[in-house]
Amino acid sequence: MLEAAIAGALAGYGIAIPVGAIAVLIIHTGIRDGLRPALAAGAGAAGADGIYATLAVTLGAAAAGLIAPVETPLRLLAGLVLVGLAVRGLVALRSAREPLADATGALRRSHRRTFAAFLGLTLLNPMTVTYFAALVLGLGRRDELAEQAVFIIAAFAASLSWQSLLAGFGALVGRGPAHRLRTPTVIVGNLIILGFGLQILWAATR
Repeated sequence: MLEAAIAGALAGYGIAIPVGAIAVLIIHTGIRDGLRPALAAGAGAAGADGIYATLAVTLGAAAAGLIAPVETPLRLLAGLVLVGLAVRGLVALRSAREPLADATGALRRSHRRTFAAFLGLTLLNPMTVTYFAALVLGLGRRDELAEQAVFIIAAFAASLSWQSLLAGFGALVGRGPAHRLRTPTVIVGNLIILGFGLQILWAATR
């Protein structure tokens, strides 16, 4: 049981920690909307990681076979979404009407909608898909129901703890003396997201 918990935690952190487009978007949500919306965004991302962890331990290597046929369309869709979000965020920032637009360029939304949006974005994230495909091949299938549950809970908790840390960092930058960093952070973040999107599209079309 302990082995399953450790393996799940390592898998969760392995998915969550690499800095990618989702991490930048969570930070920007904290900058723009504050801690609670950013925590909802982080929970959505962790929820997607939990879904992938569930598939990994219940379906094993067969899950990788299910993903393979749709991996390229998912990459194209994710690349287009990220490029669109970055362009929209930069355009909104450039217009004087909304100088502090976040990377999503979207209007304020309910915590539930934020959770759903980040759940979907993370499920489409090629980095998550690629990591998951490698994970299921390396782990194999776990037959013990208790071990499966422990692994899934540990993976979700590890991912959620990291995403919450990112949310807190974004909220901290967005308030107090650090608020002067919001505009340059938004610009840099949107450019990073744009780079991720273009890189994904280039790789998917080669």
